[in-house]
Amino acid sequence: MIDDDIIDVVVIGGGGAGLAAAVSAAEAGASVLLFESETELGGSTQLSAGLFTAAGTSVQHGLGIEDSAEKFFQHYMDLNHWVLNPGLVRAFCDNAGPTLEWLLGLGLEIPARVSSNAHMPGLCQAGVEDVWRGHVPKDQGYGLVQTLDRARRAQGVEAILGTRVQRLLVDDGRVAGVVADDIEVRAHAVVVASGGFAQDPDLLQRYYPYALQAGESLFVVAAPGSRGDHLRFGEQVGSAIAGDGWGLMLPTAYFQHLHHWQAGFPPKSRLYVNKAGRRFMDEDASYAVSGGIMDLQDGPVWAVFDEKARTELPTGYADWDADRIAEEADAGRTLRADTLEELARLTDVPAAALARTVERWNTQLPNGIDEDFLRNRTLANKGSTSHPDPIAHAPFYAVRMLPAELVCTHAGLEINSNAEVLDTIGNVVPGLYAAGEAGAGILGLRYVGGGNAIANALTMGRIAGRNAAGASAAATSPELGAVGV
Repeated sequence: MIDDDIIDVVVIGGGGAGLAAAVSAAEAGASVLLFESETELGGSTQLSAGLFTAAGTSVQHGLGIEDSAEKFFQHYMDLNHWVLNPGLVRAFCDNAGPTLEWLLGLGLEIPARVSSNAHMPGLCQAGVEDVWRGHVPKDQGYGLVQTLDRARRAQGVEAILGTRVQRLLVDDGRVAGVVADDIEVRAHAVVVASGGFAQDPDLLQRYYPYALQAGESLFVVAAPGSRGDHLRFGEQVGSAIAGDGWGLMLPTAYFQHLHHWQAGFPPKSRLYVNKAGRRFMDEDASYAVSGGIMDLQDGPVWAVFDEKARTELPTGYADWDADRIAEEADAGRTLRADTLEELARLTDVPAAALARTVERWNTQLPNGIDEDFLRNRTLANKGSTSHPDPIAHAPFYAVRMLPAELVCTHAGLEINSNAEVLDTIGNVVPGLYAAGEAGAGILGLRYVGGGNAIANALTMGRIAGRNAAGASAAATSPELGAVGV
């Protein structure tokens, strides 16, 4: 007999995944209670640009772009070397577009216009995609969260803030609720959407030690609640872990410790060289691949630019600011020299190679061409209306660049295409669902590009919420079952 006090669905976490799960479960007729460990909703989604990657959308159609979930799936799997579960990824790709349309129906605004960057509402090139799929909403991540929160309130879902769930309740192998503030809250189904573990150094050492290679340059932009609670819940039920060793690190300058919204951007007129003194990449390549390209270099990577580029940096930013660069150079941390030959000596690269690299760059990029790395195409896609200046005005600078900005972690509870959590032998853990960074298997070896994490969180959150509601309905009416994707 079912106790009338049992909640249909408990959602752990009030970021994008948790809000999507809560709203979707409530839309399906379930009673829903949401716990958020912090004092406001939004999590890492609210801190993001809100970019959402999806295929076959009305926004694309409005711009005359032909795309499909099939094309998205093929590209996604190819970029990840097919190491991901194809069935799970196909469910994600099939449902990302409909989830975006659902958000638009809830009031999210994404105009059908070309966007030149991740902060201009519209459709942009978000990564290394074959078709532009980066949907930028009005008011970015904040706007996305506000849209979902309005829907949550309209559905009557209560959100309990400042309350960290301590553990799951498990009865005879089935998840039957949670414990929060030492109070048992019984539920027919639980959705874990508590984020990643970027804020927990011990879990980073265990599941993503690559991030720690950045040393003192490492900084984290994930939400404070990203403490790995999902992994601790998983230990209770013997869940399998997917995505071990994977995450997203953005390339930054050694001195940067804030997201680029506050830190600013390096000068357009810059080139990257390796220890051989040679240019090796498009300096504006998507962060989906640029960190990996840097990792392949045998030694440090240097951003080289001149005095004109330094003095023309926009004011008002914390890191990429003319005075800040001068201070770093005065302290000897950023290298500065009156000649390229002297800069080569300071960076320990061959002088002839550096001189030749700068010479070739100067004959091409300022003229709008880049025969070697096609950066001219990238700049055009970003809406650049002017070419870089020559690197020719002494003194010259070299700033060490490395992957050091930790955005999200990919290790989490293994899920299937219904967002059900799996145990170590592949069985479904009854009553338990996961989404976002907590539900692993979609964010993979290679981050596809801007909007990958947000689309994963909201798409799988929506699937988790619907299926958790279906599980609750089945508990009270056995003839009903999972909704499915």
